[in-house]
Amino acid sequence: MITKAVSFVARSGTGKTTLLEKVIAELKLRGYRIGVIKHDAHRFDIDHPGKDSYRLTQAGADTMLISSPEKLALVKHHAEPPPLAELIATYFGDVDLILTEGFKKSGLPKIEVHRHEHSATLICRGEEHDPNLIAVASDEPLQLDVPVLDLDNPAQVADFVEKHIIHAAD
Repeated sequence: MITKAVSFVARSGTGKTTLLEKVIAELKLRGYRIGVIKHDAHRFDIDHPGKDSYRLTQAGADTMLISSPEKLALVKHHAEPPPLAELIATYFGDVDLILTEGFKKSGLPKIEVHRHEHSATLICRGEEHDPNLIAVASDEPLQLDVPVLDLDNPAQVADFVEKHIIHAAD
């Protein structure tokens, strides 16, 4: 099975999540099942004091899964972050496309989000030349060796993802 995935990368505060929300909504309208993996460089908690799930992980559970009729959540402690390929293989077999947010160092195809007021340089075409960069979503025209998409046109970004990721192997 070929994994269809693309990573949206940018400096913090550039608008990755906002763009992803709109691209996901557009792709859902087109009938795709979408999975998302968000990289968090900081420590996060989905358990909160007072909740049973929190009490169980605080008691020492290494893996705790909470399930309801509509969704499930998994809390799994680990010494090292699992490889992205392992997360994809383990949790995303039921989707048509995986979008990741962050994962700047991954080998996935990347779309960099660029906002001119936020930074004058790109991550993937700055100090380093990332060969996995396939496009830039920008709010200003740029001269690059990859397509430049309109940051304010999520349908155009979704079109690009659909053509270059979802249907690339067809």
